Amino acid sequence: MEREIIQTEDGSTTIHIKEWNENYHSKHGAIQEAQHVFIKNGLALFAKQPVSILEIGFGTGLNAFITFLESKKMEQTITYTGVEAYPISAEELEAMNYVTELNADDQKPVYDQMHQIAWGERVQIDNSFSLEKRQQFFEAIDDVQQFDLIYFDAFGYRVQPELWSTEIFRKMYNALKDNGVLVTYAARGVVKRSMIEVGFTVEKLAGPPGKREMFRATKKP
Repeated sequence: MEREIIQTEDGSTTIHIKEWNENYHSKHGAIQEAQHVFIKNGLALFAKQPVSILEIGFGTGLNAFITFLESKKMEQTITYTGVEAYPISAEELEAMNYVTELNADDQKPVYDQMHQIAWGERVQIDNSFSLEKRQQFFEAIDDVQQFDLIYFDAFGYRVQPELWSTEIFRKMYNALKDNGVLVTYAARGVVKRSMIEVGFTVEKLAGPPGKREMFRATKKP
């Protein structure tokens, strides 16, 4: 499918898939969306705690990089696992402007390393952040009680409804520890029903800029 680099409303870039009219991140602001959905409503719940994170849709590495930066402020040790079926190209990576937009030029080597490390190998980025990237279809995830937090950042229901199915959310539920949390930008009723069916307790929260609502789901023991 044909892809192009576009600039979102907060100045940060993303990838646009023309055939689907779908973006990797919100057109209203890639960085704003990541900070609101995944940091404010996910990572911040675990301040000053060690956190094991599963990201569904590693993509451009934006969520992983922001998590690395924010975890220093929150005094967290992060074990991060990013799952991606179709890695982006070197040319697309080069076009992303997240390091500059986040005023994190001193951490550019970290962002570069996140993309350079081998798939399937856990690497210690620094003394409090490790990363493993898995090139894997989401349907193949079979972890059991391994994660405190899931960033569910798959392409939207409109273009890939199969990624928002009860089957997929059952895998997410199984992968979380008790009291684990899943956060996503999505707020469709059909998604909520699938989450509840597999056992999640679901909250509807204020969404990021340009989106009224989002979901946070918790695995209650």
